[in-house]
Amino acid sequence: MPTGIPETDIKTAYGVGAFFSALFGPIAGLLIGLIGHGLSDAIQYGSPWWSWVVASGLTCFITGLVYPKLKVDEGEFKGKDILRFNIYQIIANVISWVIVAPILDIVVYAEPANLVFTQGIVAAISNAISAGVIGTILLALYSKTRSKKGSLSKDQ
Repeated sequence: MPTGIPETDIKTAYGVGAFFSALFGPIAGLLIGLIGHGLSDAIQYGSPWWSWVVASGLTCFITGLVYPKLKVDEGEFKGKDILRFNIYQIIANVISWVIVAPILDIVVYAEPANLVFTQGIVAAISNAISAGVIGTILLALYSKTRSKKGSLSKDQ
């Protein structure tokens, strides 16, 4: 969905990436972000825009750092877990899109600073919303498919 800023759209991919990053950790997240964004750019535009590919990988890597702190695999994802996941993904989006992507755009592609920082701020907000809504919903739904620790007992 367009945001009104050139080359900056709201995409569900960031919510899905955040979900898998939180579920499988930072290395998986890094690969998901790099490969997913790289392939998406190559298919849509003919070649990857590497500064944003790196930012996507970094976003998923940082979001994946929440992995050991969540108990989604144990059937738990409520209150503090939801807050923790969203704090991580918001920090990841701000670092990646407000700092890393614009600086790489300037250094690698000689893009104008005012444009890339505007794009970065809009991308950080839209990606954080996507990750916050879609990622949270997917993690909550997934946690309901897992058995809670100690919920199963052996029949006598």
